[in-house]
Amino acid sequence: MIAQRVATALVRMALIVSAVLWLPSRGFALVTAPFVLLGAWEWSRLAGIGRLPARAAYVLLVAAAGVAAYVAEIALALAAVATVCWLAAPAWLMMHARDPRPGPPALRSAMGLVVLVPAWAALVALHEGAGGRAVLYLLVLVWTADTAAFFAGRRFGRRKLAPAISPGKTQEGVAGALTGGAILAFAFAAAGGMRGNQMLIFVSVSLLTVLISVVGDLLESAMKRVAGVKDSGTLLPGHGGVLDRIDSVTAAAPLFATGMMLSGRLS
Repeated sequence: MIAQRVATALVRMALIVSAVLWLPSRGFALVTAPFVLLGAWEWSRLAGIGRLPARAAYVLLVAAAGVAAYVAEIALALAAVATVCWLAAPAWLMMHARDPRPGPPALRSAMGLVVLVPAWAALVALHEGAGGRAVLYLLVLVWTADTAAFFAGRRFGRRKLAPAISPGKTQEGVAGALTGGAILAFAFAAAGGMRGNQMLIFVSVSLLTVLISVVGDLLESAMKRVAGVKDSGTLLPGHGGVLDRIDSVTAAAPLFATGMMLSGRLS
């Protein structure tokens, strides 16, 4: 099982890095779109949409929304709106922990649109406006935070973060994620010649991105618990579904893109 997980992760990372660094922005948009649509298929299941035609229609709706956002060039506006929603998500998660009733499928389906479409739009806008290195930094930031959280939680974890939603996550794990993210952010900023306030803003945006990535993970965990499933899908051997791999990025991408835009590094 471990070998299978490692092999899947290495192949996935190689494909992602190649797409991020070597493809033009339009090609990057086309290559990443299927992952969003696969995520939409999985989300439809978590949302309680049972019939296959209805699930297919939901995927088409997500696709149409993504195309409309791309053609209308409103990616950054969508990212900003999604950022506000993600900043409000912890309050929803706390209410959900107290009252874990699933809610109507229509509401959960609408949540999927907010989760998936702005994230893809933000990644494409980031690629177009700041280049592949910025997208790769965001992804490495999330991967670093996830890895640091895992090892810090395993070694030092005592206090549960959200036991009713994701029993394995701890406050110490979040501290580890922030520590790993801070080290990476300072190193990247220094290597890029940032100094003073410029570095402070960049590191602050990065740390907020790490925090919101945890919220993205928790939201998907809440959806899975409501649906009564362990994984969002079975597409990736040893890793579950697509949503299980991109849940942190769905929250991190809009916030990071919005932060880059507000700091004048993305237009």
